[in-house]
Amino acid sequence: MASLSLKHIYKIYPNGFEAVKDFNLEVEDKEFIIFVGPSGCGKSTTLRMIAGLEDISDGEFLIDGKIMNDVEPKDRDIAMVFQNYALYPHMSVKENMAFGLKLRKTPKHEINKKVKDASVILDLQELLERKPAALSGGQRQRVAMGRAIVREPKVFLMDEPLSNLDAKLRVQMRAEISALHQRLGATIIYVTHDQTEAMTLGTRIVVMKDGIVQQVATPRDLYNNPVNLFVAGFIGSPQMNFINAWCREEGDDIFLDYDRFTVKLPRKKASVLREKGYIGKEVIMGIRPERIFESQLELSVHEDSQMEVKVSGYELLGSEVLLYFDLLNEKPGEVVRQFSDDAYANLKKVKWTAKVDAATTARYGSVITVALDPNKIHVFDKETELAIVS
Repeated sequence: MASLSLKHIYKIYPNGFEAVKDFNLEVEDKEFIIFVGPSGCGKSTTLRMIAGLEDISDGEFLIDGKIMNDVEPKDRDIAMVFQNYALYPHMSVKENMAFGLKLRKTPKHEINKKVKDASVILDLQELLERKPAALSGGQRQRVAMGRAIVREPKVFLMDEPLSNLDAKLRVQMRAEISALHQRLGATIIYVTHDQTEAMTLGTRIVVMKDGIVQQVATPRDLYNNPVNLFVAGFIGSPQMNFINAWCREEGDDIFLDYDRFTVKLPRKKASVLREKGYIGKEVIMGIRPERIFESQLELSVHEDSQMEVKVSGYELLGSEVLLYFDLLNEKPGEVVRQFSDDAYANLKKVKWTAKVDAATTARYGSVITVALDPNKIHVFDKETELAIVS
């Protein structure tokens, strides 16, 4: 396999549009790297530059220390799997997998061995004589992967390979791709806009927005320590809850005030806000839905971060329930606290989500008490949107 290095990579089109800006990444041998971000963020463009299907406007791209900027795609020893499979409909599975090797004039006995080995890895032994029309979406995707595997490339590139599959097949194929990475010990770069795929597959994730890398980290670190508001909101499902809050000091303690409520911060988080000069300032508070509790046990543990809310939405997910409620996104004060329900309803609000146990008795319209886990609160700068504490 291979290591890759992308140094200050830019993609600038003739009309001046910068699709990728100052992209830097070191990919180690056998890593599974995920490019993730919203549509139009530059992830597929970056993948195509690695494959040689797009010219690099500026910067250096190296494989195993060799500059590849001007090397033809066929000479980069890279295999690419697209989302549309791109199988030849008149050829059998075996012929589709062998086609690239035939073009390279690989000996027939070697082709047969590689196709057989790949078919075992992908569980395609019984399908080798079938045409693509007789295959399911998941089977076609495996054939496309098999065609890449038989080439034994240095790097596998996958551009949203699961996006055309239904939900059940996506789960199955995620597991198969992960197992394939372990068996082959391959270097894989995988593009997706699905953050669930990113979290479950990657050894490291590259989060992109507007052509700029926002953060590169392991899935766990990305989830627990997002560097800015965008990453915090993009990673995690349902997404992190956010609200404007005001940092208040009272004695040795620091509180975040929001809506008609307040939460006391743990000493470590409080000291960071104090040292960075955020006392008396407005910040953005974030907390993930699974760190909002309504059980009596959790309420007794988190007495300093409780709030009474009215449920405005209920979604049963089987083992879990999503509860929705609204919070005021303006500065709290005595006047706000005295608002009638009708006046409060007309103020600017944000919808929050709590992920709780399916045994909850809360339903639409219920008034319940919930508590935040102060240890899991994130705080972001209001102006720069950079993380202050995670």
